[in-house]
Amino acid sequence: MPEVRLDRETLERLDNLRIEDESYDELITELINIYEAEELTLSHAGDHVGE
Repeated sequence: MPEVRLDRETLERLDNLRIEDESYDELITELINIYEAEELTLSHAGDHVGE
């Protein structure tokens, strides 16, 4: 597994998002899923413009 280095501010922001004893891996996976879902929604939203 690759090593990822984060600055203190980013780590604090992640800590604020964690729920109870959620791991960083679980949190990052959830954030990626949200990002991908929003990206998918935005790309499909453009398909309906002008119809």
